[in-house]
Amino acid sequence: MARWADGDPSGFLEISDPSVTYFDPFQQSRLNGLDALTRLYSELTGKIHIDRYEYQNAAVQENGGTAVLSYDFQSSGSEGQMCWHCTEVYRQTPAGWRIIHTHWSLPQATA
Repeated sequence: MARWADGDPSGFLEISDPSVTYFDPFQQSRLNGLDALTRLYSELTGKIHIDRYEYQNAAVQENGGTAVLSYDFQSSGSEGQMCWHCTEVYRQTPAGWRIIHTHWSLPQATA
C-alpha cells in the first residue's frame, strides 16, 4: 500500500495470480486476469497519491491453501477523503501467497 500511496500500484500486480479477478464500483464489470488488471493499474499509475491511510476491522480467515483478508480502508489524498470495504482472496502457491480475487466497494451512506 505504501507504493500505491505514492502512485505506483504495481506492488499489487507483483503479488497477484495470473488468474486474478477484480471488482470495484468504477468498473462496469469484473476484470479477468492479470493482463486486464495491469491495463487498469497502468491507467492509474502516477494519478493517485494518498497522504494518510488506515486499515480498520481487518480479519483474516484461512482454510488450507486459501485465505480471505477483509478490512475497511480510510484514506485522504488526491481523491479527497475516501472510505472503502475491501476483500482479497489469496491462494498459497510455490511462489508464496498470491491474490486471486479483489473486491472493493463503497460503504452505504447512513441516514
